[in-house]
Amino acid sequence: MWSGKPKTIDHQWFRCDITIDATLPNPERVMTMNLPLASSGLPTTRRHFFRDCGYGVGKMALASLLAGSARAADTSSMDLFAPKKPHFPAKAKAVIHLFMTGAPSQLDLFDYKPELTKLEGKPLPPEVIKGQRYAFIRADAGVLGPRFKFAKHGKCGAELSEMLPHLAKVVDDIAILKAVHTDQFNHAPAQIFFNTGFGQPGRPSMGSWVIYGLGCETKNLPAFVVMSTGAGISGGSANWSSGFLPTVYTGVRFRNQGDPILNVSSPPGFDREMDKETLDLVAELNMSRLGSVGDPEIATRTAAYEMAFRLQTAAPELTDLKKESKETLALYGADPAKPSFARACLLARRMVQRGVRFVTIYHEGWDAHSDVSGNLKDNCGATDRASAALVSDLKRLGMLDETLVVWGGEFGRTPMVESNPALGRSLGRDHHPQAFTIWMAGGGIKPGFTIGKTDDLGFHPIEDAVHVHDVQATILNQLGLDHEKLTFRHAGRDFRLTDVFGKVIKPILV
Repeated sequence: MWSGKPKTIDHQWFRCDITIDATLPNPERVMTMNLPLASSGLPTTRRHFFRDCGYGVGKMALASLLAGSARAADTSSMDLFAPKKPHFPAKAKAVIHLFMTGAPSQLDLFDYKPELTKLEGKPLPPEVIKGQRYAFIRADAGVLGPRFKFAKHGKCGAELSEMLPHLAKVVDDIAILKAVHTDQFNHAPAQIFFNTGFGQPGRPSMGSWVIYGLGCETKNLPAFVVMSTGAGISGGSANWSSGFLPTVYTGVRFRNQGDPILNVSSPPGFDREMDKETLDLVAELNMSRLGSVGDPEIATRTAAYEMAFRLQTAAPELTDLKKESKETLALYGADPAKPSFARACLLARRMVQRGVRFVTIYHEGWDAHSDVSGNLKDNCGATDRASAALVSDLKRLGMLDETLVVWGGEFGRTPMVESNPALGRSLGRDHHPQAFTIWMAGGGIKPGFTIGKTDDLGFHPIEDAVHVHDVQATILNQLGLDHEKLTFRHAGRDFRLTDVFGKVIKPILV
């Protein structure tokens, strides 16, 4: 953003000098425009300026609003989506976050505890569960042993459940974090906490912070895309909201079938030229309104319309999986015509190829309060093949080094059984925030590596514990962003994704 020195625009009808004083705090910041009469003698009205100069006044106003914020990017950029320099050289250019909402059971997939089999049906020792709270079971509920067999795989010797046969094939390409813990023990707050760093709605999501800090490398697709497969997300849209950041940074949700975005196709009788003329008129009206009231959300609205227009061409091409080879479709287990987690993973790869910066796929349904065995069979059957295929496909295409893949849920499951005849529940597991497992791959993450250890009962971390804020700090770090410097001033203070916590998990980095 410039200050004091006018920015001059030469136009066929007028010469316009614009000055924004960015040295003043936001409430006093002003943008002045000098619009002299044109040489033709015609008066230059604000309507003429907005219609004809094509300079993007909405973006200037929004950039001016942001100029006082401490941020990763240079606020002199007039385009909020323009690629911006990171704080330091990045290992990754994009993130694909595979979020398993409902919380998979780490004890039946990753963290094998034979001691639980020995204690099955007996309560845990009082000293282990002292002071703990649970959503649906008593703390003295009996132990439930692992439901499946485990075996070591790959050169790294990582131990995985028989429910993850495809992940076992790429285990030398991933890093497993076995001692992750969180502050939240119910689904919606825990999901929002993992995605925004805070347990209540209103804060910007990871994807929003990333786009705010780095911008976008594509003009034809959203920089931050959200997809979901399953029955619903407890935390809802708060998981991909831009919070108090400008809403241009909100994640764009793609639908599972039909138009990727609702109403992206023109209605019958409207051709592309008519669409463009309509959008030009709407943009003119919006810019006129912006000049009157100065609300930056009007610029957000205009940017959304412009993106929708470009998506009419880009989105159908993106989602046409028929152009993928039969071998690739078989690798993911994707049917181009049917919505599925596999299809979403393949779309995520295609998005990253086209410059999308952050993709989150929510797969719902892991909340195994009853029949944890059946729950895992269904969900692993739907996700294991595609998750592993994403890693191997990115590696095959030479994209894994610059794409960070993250897999995991909002918390773990208890070593104790949940059985409640009144609710029709048996052989399930309750919520467990004290310890759970996630894995990461690519983007500068050390392959074939396991970090973290829990006690013999899988209850508490005892070695290399990792907090959710640490995971967030590490994701930003791999994108070249310092989580302590990527801030936005709101309500009188500087906010950041990791609040006042978090440290980069250096042992898992290459």
